[in-house]
Amino acid sequence: MSFFFVLISLGLVWFSRHSLRNYRSHGFYRFFAFEGVVALLMLNHPYWFDNPFSFRQMISWTLLICSVCFVVNGLNLLRIMGGQAHRKEMPENLAFENTVHLVDVGLYRFIRHPMYASLLLLAWGAFLKHMPPLTFMIALGTTLFLVATAKVEEKENLVFFGPKYGEYCTRSKMFIPFLF
Repeated sequence: MSFFFVLISLGLVWFSRHSLRNYRSHGFYRFFAFEGVVALLMLNHPYWFDNPFSFRQMISWTLLICSVCFVVNGLNLLRIMGGQAHRKEMPENLAFENTVHLVDVGLYRFIRHPMYASLLLLAWGAFLKHMPPLTFMIALGTTLFLVATAKVEEKENLVFFGPKYGEYCTRSKMFIPFLF
């Protein structure tokens, strides 16, 4: 198991290599959130099908399914509505992150960060599979890194999109529709 964690971590380091050089980019913090999610998945994978119809497992599966829906919907909307252009001021960004149009339809109408929300749901869904203190601490740390990621990205978006993004922030939530 630790071999796979190291292997996946090396892949994440390569994927995040540009962001890891700049602690002011949202990708820097996202890397640590990814690491937390991978740790939770690796630690809890033996428990995924224990008592499959227990209340805890049903909540876990609901979170995991919502996680998939959030990321698929978020990526699709960015691709269709966001457009793309290279951002000289943010070389750390991945290509799909460099949208030129503010996307505020679909799931983005309610939350600003559906893909980070997806990771949040994935982390807590994996945590619920087996809940010793270590996995709770990892899930909590992952949550904090996702909040930091979103906060830094929002600062970047305010610079790029201007007051229009600030107005969008007042009418949408960060991760969970109508709540947070």
